[in-house]
Amino acid sequence: MDQQAATAAGAAGTIDDAPETIRSFFAALNGEDWTRMASLWADDAELRAVGARPRRGRDDIMTYYHGLFGPWPQHEDRPTRVIAAGGVVVVEVRFAGVTPGGKRLEFDAVDVFDLAGGEIARMSSWYDLTWVRGQL
Repeated sequence: MDQQAATAAGAAGTIDDAPETIRSFFAALNGEDWTRMASLWADDAELRAVGARPRRGRDDIMTYYHGLFGPWPQHEDRPTRVIAAGGVVVVEVRFAGVTPGGKRLEFDAVDVFDLAGGEIARMSSWYDLTWVRGQL
């Protein structure tokens, strides 16, 4: 089954099986390539992240991402499983980061993307914020 047929039918796989927009999202995120990241979002996109107010529009979303890794000078969001069906892509993620003080933390997260026209129209990101804050 080709990637497009698998995505339409709803299939689980790895990041290599994900749509190009999702692969580019994680590459930009891990590389802090904010120009590339901005190009992936629809003008009127929405972002919902745990512990943060909802963000609307590309500029507001990019403001969020510019400040995201302040406490994580070393970080990697590693997709471990991708589930795609139509325009919805769910990605299980293993985050690994090192704080400025040298403390290493790892935790799991789930990102849910709604794609439209090859762009991210909506995204929500889920993880145990209380646990993470307690570790910092």
